[in-house]
Amino acid sequence: MNFIKRYGFFIITNLLVSVVLYTIGMFVISQMGYPPGSYAGLFVFCFVFGMGGSFISLAISKWSAKRLMGLEPVASGSALTQKVHHFARRAGLREMPEVYIYQSPEVNAFATGPSRNNSLVAVSTGLMNSMNEDEVDGVLAHEVSHIANGDMVTMTLVQGIVNTFAMFLSYVITQIIMNALRDEDEGDHRGGGSFFIQYMIRNAVYMVLNLLSYPLVMYVSRWREYRADLGSAKIVGKDKMIAALRKLQTNLDRSGKHDKNIEVMAISAPMNLSELFSSHPPLEKRIMALENSREI
Repeated sequence: MNFIKRYGFFIITNLLVSVVLYTIGMFVISQMGYPPGSYAGLFVFCFVFGMGGSFISLAISKWSAKRLMGLEPVASGSALTQKVHHFARRAGLREMPEVYIYQSPEVNAFATGPSRNNSLVAVSTGLMNSMNEDEVDGVLAHEVSHIANGDMVTMTLVQGIVNTFAMFLSYVITQIIMNALRDEDEGDHRGGGSFFIQYMIRNAVYMVLNLLSYPLVMYVSRWREYRADLGSAKIVGKDKMIAALRKLQTNLDRSGKHDKNIEVMAISAPMNLSELFSSHPPLEKRIMALENSREI
């Protein structure tokens, strides 16, 4: 029942966001005076929808994480919270992240939030039960580094740009396809059948464009993981971050599986079919990058 409630809220929220963005997009186009059907007006609409959707997702990221992951707040005076806040101060944060824990056997942690000054760090019970103090320090400092580096905003910008161009090009390509398929003798094609075909083609093109852009988004994601590893090493020391990565590697090798539902937020992720489509670099490469880094 909790699962249904959590994802029910998620679906309803996305529907409401779509309605709001559609309304805003149409209003902006009308105020700018673009004629109906113009490419300029279409691009503005796609920009509002693509960037707006990404930034609204960022704005509600803490709320979404609490709902979807079942996060439980950690007392402000606890050792875990004190560690996170200590690392946050060392990373130069003015506002301290909220600290949460969630029930999961997975050895994982994540950071999210709309800004450096409005964020949270969450760790799984599996991580707390399987890692020693030095390894936990490495993980916590890694997540704090994501916040200090503004990685959530970076990924939002990248995803917003991708969404904007994928949506715009899907409309343009679909129109070209429909024009090519339209026969002069077929009359008016604005009926329900034509609309349905156009809708299906546009969604198919949009999915293909998103798939083609996925490696770029994942490249940025892998790049920010290397930066967070380096940031952790600067906060708590290279040895602790390397120890944490090696523990993650041992756990992955032992289990041979990973929770795909939280892979985009997790510190650990195995290499997918191709590293090109992986949100995280292979742990071996992350360890090697730290060992060879001259910035520490």
